[in-house]
Amino acid sequence: MTQLSKWAEENVQRWLSDPSIDAETKQELQGLQDQTQELEDRFYKDLEFGTGGLRGVIGAGSNRMNRYTVGKATQGFARYILEQHGQAEGKPSVVIAHDSRHFSPEFALEAALVLAGNGITAKLFPSLRPTPQLSFSVRHLGATGGIVVTASHNPPEYNGYKVYNAEGGQLVPDQAEKVIQYIQEIESFAAVKRLEQSEAEAQGLLVWLGEAEDEAFTDTVAETSVNRELIASKLGKDFNIVFTPLHGTGNVPVRRVLEKVGFTNVHVVAEQEQPDAEFSTVKSPNPEEREAFTLAMKLGKQIQADILIGTDPDCDRMGAVVLNDAGEYEVLSGNQSGAIMIHYLLSQLKEQGKLPANGAVIKTIVTSEMGAAIARHYGAEVFNTLTGFKYIGEKMTEFEQTGEFTYLFGYEESYGYLAGSYARDKDAVLASLLICEAGAYYKAQGKTLYDVLQELYEQFGYFREALESRTLKGKDGLAQIQAKMTDWRDHAPHTVAGAAVSEVLDYSKGLDGLPKENVLKYMLDDGSWFCLRPSGTEPKIKVYFAVRGSSLHDAEERIQKLAAEVMARVDA
Repeated sequence: MTQLSKWAEENVQRWLSDPSIDAETKQELQGLQDQTQELEDRFYKDLEFGTGGLRGVIGAGSNRMNRYTVGKATQGFARYILEQHGQAEGKPSVVIAHDSRHFSPEFALEAALVLAGNGITAKLFPSLRPTPQLSFSVRHLGATGGIVVTASHNPPEYNGYKVYNAEGGQLVPDQAEKVIQYIQEIESFAAVKRLEQSEAEAQGLLVWLGEAEDEAFTDTVAETSVNRELIASKLGKDFNIVFTPLHGTGNVPVRRVLEKVGFTNVHVVAEQEQPDAEFSTVKSPNPEEREAFTLAMKLGKQIQADILIGTDPDCDRMGAVVLNDAGEYEVLSGNQSGAIMIHYLLSQLKEQGKLPANGAVIKTIVTSEMGAAIARHYGAEVFNTLTGFKYIGEKMTEFEQTGEFTYLFGYEESYGYLAGSYARDKDAVLASLLICEAGAYYKAQGKTLYDVLQELYEQFGYFREALESRTLKGKDGLAQIQAKMTDWRDHAPHTVAGAAVSEVLDYSKGLDGLPKENVLKYMLDDGSWFCLRPSGTEPKIKVYFAVRGSSLHDAEERIQKLAAEVMARVDA
């Protein structure tokens, strides 16, 4: 192993000599002795616990998702939970949920047994549940924190682990930094406290959740409907829906909520209905991508569906497909769906006399300004946060505590939405309901959601957005991403696509009272902007683009020119 870096070589030896690591894991590692590059990637660092938690490829090694990295992370989180709980009455508790991925049930149970070993009650769902339900249940059960085992829409070889605070939101940086510190102070896996399952159950430290919590969640989501009586009495039966859960956790809760509100014409894509850790019918189980809707479109054409909806594996992102003016299915972007939902929600609340004077809409800095323009039209205040729903959740809690604003809607361009304050994470169950409800409401007026979108463009401006990403895996990829960010930071362009750069926003300096983050946003004097951001969950650099044109054609030309010029430099 002379070709391994010193850190990786020492790390491999630590794992092989650690008596607390099982023989099967050691055997897997010994079988890789001749695969230097693979060993280097598995051991050149510890799997990073970012602001959301862990995410990585499944396998043995310090830079992989396995029961040991999950156990170590949970030990650090347990210390944080005990510190936060302090002298509060009753025993601290953590709710745990998981998705349909490889080893998700095993990792969820491992986390529960480590919590139990630390005297913390683990409240565990026995089978897959959506991430937003975990957020809801933390609040509903008055828990001290939460854990969800998921890698969202990453490829099948990945899994992940996200941690939540007592408000039901993912940990924000100052909270995560404490957990990271506690994890780093764990010197060996032997320091991870753990009970066996039978012992944890006998002591009441492992509690299994079930149907009551499921009903509480779906009832609460159904209550966010703004036209429930109208849907139940008339519109629900006339609106034809195709739904695909993409082999994930959305199958049961989305169908339950739609049924509760009164949608009776819901057709599920049979090939993608059941959990499948390989996501065998799609290249990527991501409702942001048109390919994920191939089977849904086929079914939609057969039954003449009004809308197609899809949710990702942990059901926190929702994509919608609508009929355009040529009668063909068109995938809405996250920005477009968000704009439609804001318009529908706020217009209905206003019409019903329920729109609060201090209403607030929250979006991220890479999300379109179209939704913001619509929100302001209805008198709502608009707030920007960094990318990540944890920041939207943090703002929601702030509003709840101060009473200064009433939260109405929060969203990000990456297909994450939330209306209602029952959770602190994006909810594709809610988004599925809201987009279908909007579709049914406007269908009764003789309009498709595509028609509504065109009306919004005419009223608020022809906004157009795009996203490009480049995947750069492993140690070398991480270095390349950092080098690209440094190059753009040190050598900002003066003009791009014929427009002058009017301002460079470097969020690593902590702008606008936001936490410091490695994000660069370039504002152009024609109102366009683009933004470079390394992904926090995947080995990618993401580049966001936004323009506002005089027509859809003009906006399309502008976005293509802007993206082409910027990506030519990114790829150089």
